Amino acid sequence: AFTIVELLIVIVVIAILATLSIVAYNGITGRAGDSAALSSAQQAGKKITVHSLSNGEVLPTTLAAVGITNSADTTYQYSINTAVSPNTFCLSTTNGDKTVHVAGNTNSLLKVTDGPCPGHTGTAPTTLADGSSCPAGFIVVPSSSLYGTDTFCVMKYEAKNNGSGVAVSTAAGLPWVNISQIDSRAAAQTACTGCHLITEAEWLTIAQNILYVPSNWSGGAVGSGYLSRGHSDNAPAAALVAAADTDPYNGTGQTTGEQKRTHTLSNGEVIWDLAGNVWEWTDATVSNGRQPGAAGVVAREWNSGISAGGLSINPFPAYANPQAIGWTSANGLGQVSSNSDEQNVRAFLRGAAFYNHALAGVYGLSFSLAPGSPGDRFGFRATYY
Repeated sequence: AFTIVELLIVIVVIAILATLSIVAYNGITGRAGDSAALSSAQQAGKKITVHSLSNGEVLPTTLAAVGITNSADTTYQYSINTAVSPNTFCLSTTNGDKTVHVAGNTNSLLKVTDGPCPGHTGTAPTTLADGSSCPAGFIVVPSSSLYGTDTFCVMKYEAKNNGSGVAVSTAAGLPWVNISQIDSRAAAQTACTGCHLITEAEWLTIAQNILYVPSNWSGGAVGSGYLSRGHSDNAPAAALVAAADTDPYNGTGQTTGEQKRTHTLSNGEVIWDLAGNVWEWTDATVSNGRQPGAAGVVAREWNSGISAGGLSINPFPAYANPQAIGWTSANGLGQVSSNSDEQNVRAFLRGAAFYNHALAGVYGLSFSLAPGSPGDRFGFRATYY
């Protein structure tokens, strides 16, 4: 016979073993779902690419046209953009709790990355691909096959100087300004081990993600009304500190309208002052008459037929987004101030300062300064992956 204590010990041991078995099983099934989603996306993407190469570089209008259908375990979402050349597509594949996407054009296929295509439903990642979290003050940004980015972390706020030359992301304090692009690269590296100045691909990944979140639009639906421009009406005529997410108009003197200073990403994360407050350096330059658009320093609409010039990453809001054809700064996208006659090296400045109302927006871009030129209205933010 067993004593009560011995029976309890046996029961506890059995319970522990059962728990470990369940955890292990769930881990195995979870990894199987991850692998299945990734494999399905790869195979479906290859079928789409092969179809386009076999049919005069024309993408299939539906997945059914290439024999891809939903099953009991796997669902697909597919969108194409025929308004750009070459035509582009984005495909999301979901298996269990795992959603991935792959993108490409009529003759090439990009890598599979976490989360759904912009505008598709599915689980957007809230951690990095390895399951780790972001540094303090950073938020997770879902990856984009269109821009070749994996899931990464970005400063939630414009970088601040902690008083010792270290970049921090906090609501308190004014943005770190009077800094050049060159010095911003070094300053961004102080924010964390592995941190760097935000790249063009990373900025555009964030901007396009913002486009597809209905709550970012004044009309409550994608393309309805306008995106907020942040603090950009020169009232007050100075940069502002940030605040709690529940106070997105902090310091603007407004409670509604386009001066809202926050945008929400598809995974629910909130980012401050991407559209306006101070200009922000990205880690890119252009020279030799390769700025987008035509000659003369002019503020141009992104969707008015201007050329991309020498920009290596497609900068247009309509890239893989047919809805954006015809959207302008009136929709809160921002403008590009450029001059294709300029031969000298110019650095990328994104968003806008507090007085640049027409230019302000998540796609705002200026080439007004050389990489080594500081200014009291030019700041930056760091990223990490």
